[in-house]
Amino acid sequence: MQTLDPDLLKTFLAFVDGGSLAQAASIVGRSPSAVTAQMQRLKDIVGEPLLARQGRGRGLTPAGEDLVGHARRILALHREAWLALKGVRADGRVAIGTTQDFADSGLPDLLRAFAVTHPRVRIELRVGRSAELAQALQSGTLDLAIAMRQAPASDEVGVLREPMVWLCSQKGLISRQDEVPLALLDPHCGFREAAIAAFDTAGRRYRIAAGSASLAGLRTAVNAGIALTLRTVRFAHFGLVEAPRDLGLPPVPIAEFAIRLRQDAEPPAQDLAALFSGNLALAGAPSSFRERKSRPCGRL
Repeated sequence: MQTLDPDLLKTFLAFVDGGSLAQAASIVGRSPSAVTAQMQRLKDIVGEPLLARQGRGRGLTPAGEDLVGHARRILALHREAWLALKGVRADGRVAIGTTQDFADSGLPDLLRAFAVTHPRVRIELRVGRSAELAQALQSGTLDLAIAMRQAPASDEVGVLREPMVWLCSQKGLISRQDEVPLALLDPHCGFREAAIAAFDTAGRRYRIAAGSASLAGLRTAVNAGIALTLRTVRFAHFGLVEAPRDLGLPPVPIAEFAIRLRQDAEPPAQDLAALFSGNLALAGAPSSFRERKSRPCGRL
């Protein structure tokens, strides 16, 4: 009997949660050809096709559907065993900083797993904007940070790549004008810069209809139907959905987030950084987001 390689299962679940081989490649940080090769290898091990053509893309076969639950349980057991061995004698504190995106989606499940196996380690959590978190990490206030990546850094232990998406209120926009209304964070913000650059490159008219210093304020403005915003799918909940394609919004790049660890961090922080690096991309299963994509949000 051949064993199911956890790396192959991670890539398989990246396809399930991302919806395409291209998205899976972005999530796991491999090339599309490498992801295709991994899926072929997993198919050979299982002995049955896992993916089948569906329209212009690919979907799961019955065997693929059956494998999803098994894959999640296998990876959860791998994670539990690794954490248990690491956490037997661990104590102290770990100060973590993260953007709101991961605080809402992904981080809670991993922190729970860590706390179960590291019961004597105290967690201090700070949610903020990327620039603030980078400064706190540099000053030594934080041991570990998950923040938007501006450039490669020597303290990176992992990089997450997630597609940016245009988001709007599930209830629709309250105004339909030639200028696209945008809700953006105050400078400096990578999503703000990407949104403006996308419209400038496309030659489309826009106006900043709402600004905020916090993601809570940004979410409120978008939920009110005042404007669209640009984030990742992790921000798409509590009434936010992906803007429909017939709005003709400009294409946007992949967002990169770095998992950064202070170089003199204690072993518990190192363990948590390794846990994030290996599991955060798949944690918080964004597959449920795809079920909400088809809901209308109005037309400009």
